[in-house]
Amino acid sequence: MTIDVRKIVVGVEEVRHDGGPKLDRPILKGWIAAVLKNPYAGRYVEDIQPTMEALKPLGLECATKLLEALGGDTAAIEAYGKGSLVGAAGELEHGALWHVPGGYAMRELLGEALAIVPSMTKVGPLGAILDVPIHHRNAAYVRSHFDGVTLMVQDSPRPDEILFALAMTTGGRPHPRMGGLTQDQISKRDGQR
Repeated sequence: MTIDVRKIVVGVEEVRHDGGPKLDRPILKGWIAAVLKNPYAGRYVEDIQPTMEALKPLGLECATKLLEALGGDTAAIEAYGKGSLVGAAGELEHGALWHVPGGYAMRELLGEALAIVPSMTKVGPLGAILDVPIHHRNAAYVRSHFDGVTLMVQDSPRPDEILFALAMTTGGRPHPRMGGLTQDQISKRDGQR
């Protein structure tokens, strides 16, 4: 199966504070979106799982480009997430094709990444906004890292396209004050706590 990528877009923001004191180290929040032709647009296909295998190189390419945009240091990445935005001629299930290629690529690239990668999938029109949930890469219950990245690619997805996205950050929210498990309290090494 050929994966026909029309474009790849990368966005990075540098958060210096969020209304409170300036941070000693800015937090980088980045995302990458790959926009590609949906091979199933306009028709129902029973077995679409082989496409997950075909998407694995794209997942690794996207994860690598995003890591580079955030400075290239795997140890600096604290949180991640993924998402899909399917054009109107597709179906929600087509966005689920990104679960393995996107999530596993980030986990493989980062080395130690124990937590499942949170995800959002939706069908939307040209220029739709995608909110990608993120949480800590090693413990999903680290409350300070419950966050998200909002992205939009103006000319995407066309009705017969899918936008697949990854997100990574170098920190949690700038001024966490909601208690709960903190990053330095991760102990179970089970991906949750």
